[in-house]
Amino acid sequence: MDGALAGIRVFDMTRVLAGPACTQILGDLGAEVIKVERPGVGDDTRKWGPPYLKDKDGRDTTESAYYLAVNRNKRSITLDITKPEGQELALRLIEHCDVLIENFKVGDLARRGLGYDQLRERFPRLIYCSITGFGQTGPYKERPGYDYLAQAMGGIMSVTGEPDGRPMKVGVAIADVMTGMYATTAILAALRHRDATGAGQHIDMALLDSQLAWLANVGQGYLVSGEEPPRLGNDHPTVVPYGVFGAADGPFVLGVGNDSQFQRFCAFAEMPQLAEEQKFATNTSRVRNRDSLIPLIEAAIARHPMRYWIEGLEKVNVPASPINTVAQAFADPQAKHRGMVKEIGHPLSEKPLRMTANPIHMSQTPVEYRHAPPTLGQDTERVLADVLNIGGAEITELRKRGIV
Repeated sequence: MDGALAGIRVFDMTRVLAGPACTQILGDLGAEVIKVERPGVGDDTRKWGPPYLKDKDGRDTTESAYYLAVNRNKRSITLDITKPEGQELALRLIEHCDVLIENFKVGDLARRGLGYDQLRERFPRLIYCSITGFGQTGPYKERPGYDYLAQAMGGIMSVTGEPDGRPMKVGVAIADVMTGMYATTAILAALRHRDATGAGQHIDMALLDSQLAWLANVGQGYLVSGEEPPRLGNDHPTVVPYGVFGAADGPFVLGVGNDSQFQRFCAFAEMPQLAEEQKFATNTSRVRNRDSLIPLIEAAIARHPMRYWIEGLEKVNVPASPINTVAQAFADPQAKHRGMVKEIGHPLSEKPLRMTANPIHMSQTPVEYRHAPPTLGQDTERVLADVLNIGGAEITELRKRGIV
């Protein structure tokens, strides 16, 4: 069965995380993704390890887990776009593509004749997506962009961490990942627009913009109130009780999302009077009086083990959850049922490569896992033959000159 994006060809000039995360989603949805890499070097993240994929003898291969995470369903070609011959070959390939995605510094591709303004007339249907740290305009446009900087500058670190501790980054490069997701959404919208009008367009994505956007209710809270949101650790700024609580044998998450849940929690915790007190009866009052409420709940929860609370609260429809390690998260029965780990054969390993699945479930055009993350340049000859009808002798000559 063809994927939803079957027939769409993507010229992927991205590396590291934000861009590859975007193009992997497009590949998962059925697009043909041609990953363009520097000859002999490739995507920077290929060397971002350990851990690395192991070969049949248990030795490290050249493929890092970081690279493997966001590069399936792609075909890798090597192409030196610093040389005029490489630029011309890129243009010939772009002519047969629907989407171009790049994360070079502002102006870098224009200096090689591959900027959007240079391509728009020649390829009017092309959707050209640029991903940078700070966008194509503004006082910071020349700066290199990194997830850590985006988290720091974009406000998320100021509200992450314990109240009396240092600001803390999120444990995953979330600014990169979210920028990749926003970019994917923009590309799909641009494809819809092209279907209607025949016109391509330029998409300008920035890590900092995306980071500010996904501050969500926390950012909107500041814009409405004018007050800096505090760092609350594991507590929620506008819902109480909603956080980590210590049972007799360890911590778990309690998420009381409304007043009826609070009433049921208090009844199960054998302190129904709390739900009747005016200062705790509504979520608004609980937020305002959290400092007096939380110690009472902590004392009650500490009297019983986690299992008592998680199983008991589930029966009365009050959200509660264990705090899983990564291993426990993948082993969870629900994650297993949903198929959140997929196995794909890889040419460098006898064992199947285990990968985190795409979470999209579509009834008519399901995600397919067609290709393992490619080794560097493994598809150069096939792509050039399939797309440009370039034969073996010409490819040999291109290799001799270091173009591919």
